[in-house]
Amino acid sequence: MLKQLSVILILGFLVFACTDSKQPKKPDNLISKTQMAELLYDLYVINGAKGVNRRTLETNGFNPDTYILTKYGVDSTQFADSNTYYTFDTDTYKTIVDNVKARLEKEKKVFQDLKKSKEDSIKARRDSINKPSKRRKDSIKNLRKIVKDSIKSDIGKKVFSDL
Repeated sequence: MLKQLSVILILGFLVFACTDSKQPKKPDNLISKTQMAELLYDLYVINGAKGVNRRTLETNGFNPDTYILTKYGVDSTQFADSNTYYTFDTDTYKTIVDNVKARLEKEKKVFQDLKKSKEDSIKARRDSINKPSKRRKDSIKNLRKIVKDSIKSDIGKKVFSDL
């Protein structure tokens, strides 16, 4: 996800840095910075999901891009115009992308913590299953030791000599 984000940023900067045109005028229906960050976040998450579950999404006829734009009440032209406008204002666009990146990192940490917790729980369960079998082995060893000790003792010798 972060690699895709970096590639998009670099390409955006290169495309607009290589043109001699001036910054586009502010669109009448400009998406707010906050909403743009939310929208980009959702786009990156859903594009990551496409990479993992593409067939499932296609089978169910789910179009992620259309879904995201509809969720935010934005059409593709409004998004493109707003994205172009913000891309020319590199400081603002960097702030938006940094917010998205920070949120992605935070979510990644949450999922890593959940994964570790689940793995620890599985390990603990396996350990608890294996503990009783160790106890049985220990108790058998202890029983053998008791029997050997009793045979070696004077009482054991008397019991076995009477037989």
